[in-house]
Amino acid sequence: MVVSSPAGALVHRLAVPDDLPALQELVDASIDDLQRAFLTPGQIAVSRGFMGVDTRLVADGTYFIVARGDALAGCGGWSRRETPYGHDATPGRSDRLLDPVTEPARIRAMYTHPDHARQGVGRLILSLCEAAARAEGFRTLELSSTLAGAPLYHACGFVDVARFEDGGVPLITMRKALCTDA
Repeated sequence: MVVSSPAGALVHRLAVPDDLPALQELVDASIDDLQRAFLTPGQIAVSRGFMGVDTRLVADGTYFIVARGDALAGCGGWSRRETPYGHDATPGRSDRLLDPVTEPARIRAMYTHPDHARQGVGRLILSLCEAAARAEGFRTLELSSTLAGAPLYHACGFVDVARFEDGGVPLITMRKALCTDA
């Protein structure tokens, strides 16, 4: 993957299949480091069973890469499909298209490299996702947050809907209404 930007500037683009190996490295680093304060080592191991990049998002053209200089800083996307979270092998996946008027678009697979955490990467990805979902007529966003991600999502206007666990890993369903005024 070739990404280059001026020093300090965040740049973004849509991910392509050739990016997947580099994205997997970023996901692994993010899970290992950023989840450590919130999950036990056992929970981190379990989370690898369902956390990761969903290649359907890449194929759908809804998955973003953010870079700073030559460094991959983060990735994340949104979906017009029913699957709420998880990677390609997560059970319970559904490719059913959502109704933008009555169902929320899904924010999916958000990861920031530990070297770039709390530097605007997640906010940039969320803004890109919100704009794209709004452009397709969605009125609401929904996501499944880790405990580590919840502060960012709260700061960006998401509210808790329900708490649940996947394999003993705590997660939070969160939702946000999109402003549809022109």
